[in-house]
Amino acid sequence: MFPTKSTVLAVLLLAVGGAARAQVMLPQVQVPNLPGLPTEPLNRTVNGVLDQADPQRLRDLRRVRIRSLLRTNRTVLEADPRGAPIVRNEVVALSPTQAALERARAAGFAIGRTRTLEGLDVSIVVLQAPQGMSTRRALERLRREDPEGTYDYNHVYLESGEVGAAAVSNEAALARMAGTMNEAIRGLQVAAIAAGVGSSAVAGKVGLIDGGLQRSHPVFNGVNVREHGCAGGAVPSAHGTAVASLMVGQGDVFHGAAPGAELFAADVYCGLATGGALDSVAEAFAWMSREKVPVINISLVGPDNVLLERIVRLVTARGHIIVAAVGNDGPSAPPLFPAAYPEVVAVTGVDAKQRVLVEACRGKHVDFAAPGADMSAAAIAAPFGVVRGTSFAAPIVAGLLARQLLAVDKSQADVAVAGLIAQATDLGARGADKIYGNGLVGQDLRPPEQLSSAAQ
Repeated sequence: MFPTKSTVLAVLLLAVGGAARAQVMLPQVQVPNLPGLPTEPLNRTVNGVLDQADPQRLRDLRRVRIRSLLRTNRTVLEADPRGAPIVRNEVVALSPTQAALERARAAGFAIGRTRTLEGLDVSIVVLQAPQGMSTRRALERLRREDPEGTYDYNHVYLESGEVGAAAVSNEAALARMAGTMNEAIRGLQVAAIAAGVGSSAVAGKVGLIDGGLQRSHPVFNGVNVREHGCAGGAVPSAHGTAVASLMVGQGDVFHGAAPGAELFAADVYCGLATGGALDSVAEAFAWMSREKVPVINISLVGPDNVLLERIVRLVTARGHIIVAAVGNDGPSAPPLFPAAYPEVVAVTGVDAKQRVLVEACRGKHVDFAAPGADMSAAAIAAPFGVVRGTSFAAPIVAGLLARQLLAVDKSQADVAVAGLIAQATDLGARGADKIYGNGLVGQDLRPPEQLSSAAQ
């Protein structure tokens, strides 16, 4: 078992005495004042006080975030008829015929860019709507002109969890805090090693489709990380760093589900307003397929999209396992994708008492529950931060599956998932249910929350 919080604090007191404290907290996000929305209750919910009496507020949270995103980036983003964010004036087509492209050009469409998905033997073409034509009308026109084709909006997919980091005033304070953490860690090494931390079996390859990660973080020392996207320039993100650490991170007092596994990390955000767009996500899947990455984690959520569904089917039919977070819109929310596709392993989150997160989506598509709150993960502004959300449960399941599936193989992928089902601890109603799926896995892999609170 991990060292107790009281032990961590005792070591800290001996190491630093009256040193300045740095507070670790969930990020304080001020929800914009938008007409018709109860901003104060929403602010309380965003900042960690989840209102279990009103699940509708949970659904409103992502809507508020989307509205803010659209307002801030109105020149490049807009909402589809369901309110989901899309890239303005763009329609994506899956492997359109040359005749269909010629008809599109004749109707005034421009070919924006083409992504050849070599690992999947298909292509995605981004078509730009003619001037004066709405994106909705553009999609309707293309579908009408080519009813056999596959067209949809270029939807933007968002992260499904929050990362809390230590609040420090400057680099010197951060350095002092890091020194304090190192002293605490040195004092705990013997207990951690005795408890078997970091001794888990190493997997072969595992994939991450997310934001970029902070390669210099100590938990990635000795981890072979191969990055993709952003034209070769790394753009670290708090979310991507945390998720990656929970999959492959390793150290004396911290380890992910598959410590030391080779990580294939595709950054689909790159710090851009249009980050997380469908065409980037599809290209990331193709890269994983080319590199023969058996298990792919994607802790992003968004609406159903016919191209995304086709890509998911192509990837899983080849023998890859896709693991995705179910999302944090609340128990009454409709399913979010790609987790809700039947080919995907959908993961919900539980807290330290094995209770499902109140914000977690539910439904018959839920396959597993894993730790998703009351734990730490690697951070950017501090050694570790508190994390909460289904985003952080999914990489634990992905890591567990990556231990079992060492090569891309459809029959072995099915065996790996069946094996994990057999290991799951049944929670809630007997058997598989809409809240916990087949049960809880990875409970013993929960990184201790005191890694963050030790810096306080």
